Amino acid sequence: MKIRVLGSGAGGGFPQWNCNCHNCRRIRNNEMRSQPRSQSSIAVSLDDTNWVLFNVSPDIRSQIEAFPGLQPKTGLRDTGIKAIVLIDSQIDHTTGLLILRESPTPLEIYCSEMVRQDLSTGFPVFKMLEDYCKVNHHPISIDGSSFKIPGFDDLRFHPHPLKSKAPPYSPHRHDPHDGDNIGVTIEQVSTNKKIYYSPGLGEIEPHVFAAMTDADCILVDGTFWQNDEMELAGVSPKKAREIGHLPQSGENGMIETLNSLDKPRKILIHINNTNPILDEESEQRTILNKAGIEVSFDGMEIDL
Repeated sequence: MKIRVLGSGAGGGFPQWNCNCHNCRRIRNNEMRSQPRSQSSIAVSLDDTNWVLFNVSPDIRSQIEAFPGLQPKTGLRDTGIKAIVLIDSQIDHTTGLLILRESPTPLEIYCSEMVRQDLSTGFPVFKMLEDYCKVNHHPISIDGSSFKIPGFDDLRFHPHPLKSKAPPYSPHRHDPHDGDNIGVTIEQVSTNKKIYYSPGLGEIEPHVFAAMTDADCILVDGTFWQNDEMELAGVSPKKAREIGHLPQSGENGMIETLNSLDKPRKILIHINNTNPILDEESEQRTILNKAGIEVSFDGMEIDL
């Protein structure tokens, strides 16, 4: 099983187009050791030809152009993207669906009922695409059952609900439902290798910890270093935990959880432009390095 990190940044990417924070200003001026990052998405394959895409960021066009595995190879119109799994309905994870509107066949999209509702009402992308390529929706159940995707017979997907936030445009933004946000374990059946993917994680519930413990590799929420990070950066009064992201540092933070795990390879994804770990020479990055926690980057490849 091969995993390709198409985008590793949070909403807005890095540097963010209108941001002059400490990180964005320095990377534009070549004053920090770092890499630009597009908005988060990964792709999974068994044969380097057919891929399952997890989330479709607004940067999907440039992500495809940067990765031959997703580019057309046969016929006049073609793509390596055979199916799409949506973790949530956030703008930075779904707007790229509009870029894929020229698809000659309907998009095969797997998502929860709550995500389907959001993308049919508050942000009606599914309805918009009816006048273009159309969407074949495949429901993801969050009752503990797993699912398979045709053409990927050796992969099994195990989703579960997470405590996080529905998007601001969701009709139930302030009325959380199971399925607003999910984590997924991707299992290769023949090898029993597993990767756990959760780019938006607000709380380590028992079933989340169990999935992380059982995985061979985890790609989890690396949005913020600390709870009041955006406030300290002067960009927003919102706290990390308030908007559904578990900060890395502090009591009961992501680092504390990851340090308790022995088995999996540990990688952070969905990194906000204010996060000091983007600076490869920062004190915070040194802390992660000593803990054996990696920071994902665009183009990163993982083989299991």
